[in-house]
Amino acid sequence: MAATTPSSPPLVLKPGTSWPDAWRRCLAAAPEAFRDDRVLNLWASSWQSDGRALPAASPVDGTPIAGPPRLDAAAAHRAVRASLDAHRDWGRVPLRERGARVAATLDALTEHRDLLALLLVWEIGKPWRLARADVDRAIDGVRWYVDGVAPMLADRTPLPGPVSNIASWNYPMSVLVHAMLVQALAGNAVIAKAPTDGGVACLTLACALAAREGLPFTLVSGGGGELSEALVRAPEIGCVSFVGGRDTGARIATAVADLGKRHVLEQEGLNTWGIWNFTDWPALTSVIPKLFDYGKQRCTAYPRFVVQRTLFADFLAAYLPAVRSLRFGHPLAVERPDDPPPELDFGPLINAAKAKELSDQVAEAIGRGAAPLHRGSPADGRFLPGQDTSAYLPPVTLLNPPRSSPLHHAEPFGPVDTVVLVDTEAELLAAMNASNGALVATLSTDDPATYARLAPEIRAFKTGHGKPRSRGDRDELFGGFGHSWRGAFVGGELLVRAVTTGPPGERAPGNFPDYHLMP
Repeated sequence: MAATTPSSPPLVLKPGTSWPDAWRRCLAAAPEAFRDDRVLNLWASSWQSDGRALPAASPVDGTPIAGPPRLDAAAAHRAVRASLDAHRDWGRVPLRERGARVAATLDALTEHRDLLALLLVWEIGKPWRLARADVDRAIDGVRWYVDGVAPMLADRTPLPGPVSNIASWNYPMSVLVHAMLVQALAGNAVIAKAPTDGGVACLTLACALAAREGLPFTLVSGGGGELSEALVRAPEIGCVSFVGGRDTGARIATAVADLGKRHVLEQEGLNTWGIWNFTDWPALTSVIPKLFDYGKQRCTAYPRFVVQRTLFADFLAAYLPAVRSLRFGHPLAVERPDDPPPELDFGPLINAAKAKELSDQVAEAIGRGAAPLHRGSPADGRFLPGQDTSAYLPPVTLLNPPRSSPLHHAEPFGPVDTVVLVDTEAELLAAMNASNGALVATLSTDDPATYARLAPEIRAFKTGHGKPRSRGDRDELFGGFGHSWRGAFVGGELLVRAVTTGPPGERAPGNFPDYHLMP
């Protein structure tokens, strides 16, 4: 669907939502953490104007925004040593007081909910609905821990050193800030490295609100190569928590294994949706748009469909109308100034370089034999007149990507689906396990006995029967099989166990070099 018709007026930016508007609100809400031209790093319990601030641009339309103030290795080591001092003091604070301070932080986050969401729109391109949901999931999820953490901490103590968090840019609030607040609630000081690709202003505001309540937070920016010695290998660190790609995760896994350090390493995997002896096509049609939320820039996205060959025609009849209905474009472009932000499935990718990389992979796969089943057009998007659209990629669906293509075996992290046809159950399982481990998977089949027989053979931590699985909230556990996860599993009580010390000889559920233990 086109953004406008010849008779309709051009879209406009919703008043009061520009980046300068958001920045002015940040300066008013947390003047200690923001300057006119940059954000600050937080370490040694104070905001520091150190680090080299790099230029950055919003993926939404290329607007210049605040970049991360990158520290060097020496400053990072000083920040880690200061965090150890804070960790020792914080561990002596009674749980009741820790809970009260975390609860006060949640109240402050709630007060600034819409500003945090607006920052997510500009910094990482989230549509308004999904940006607010990211903030809400962080707040609601941590409240669950505040209300029920006491039994989880029975006979447990904080780690010997602070928790170091290195996370990707796609869920700054519901993954990173959520984890940081629970880690602090459990008695630990917390260090976070701001993602290089986006989200630094949102994280800065969240950490400023937490620091005002006395939480022992450290927030620093910098390149992974420069800061890894301090944030991963430093002896002061009690646990390393990482969310990101397999290459970086493998390097961190090697380091923490050598040091015998507690770790939680969530890595990517090719999450697959299998279809075998299935007839409920309306159910599939209804779920397809939801699978494109945030342009599939999620660790639990489903970019691969593995389809029984005899069902391919029925699959296309159910799939194509749904993918053609997807709505994408500028997250804040409206028809009239008083309209709410548009309801979109996704906006831009994280940057123009990623959009070009994925577009090139699609072209290369087609050149080597993949068949394009659907190729969206930029004309289908909602954009402002003349805006920069270099970070946007319309949805694409390819049949049988060649084995030489990254799209065959790796997660694209963008709105690109691939379809693989199979003839036997053995082929189905082999195709669904193409990446040697995944976080989630789904098998759509009419026969419960078939699902019960095949699902245990799918190498995913969570497998749904005809329904998508997600990371989950509150007491739902989360982890991965194979190369998609290393270290302790999290979620519910396991998140608290991962960042505390239990009885001697305790073996945490997780995927470790010398054992794999399911909860």
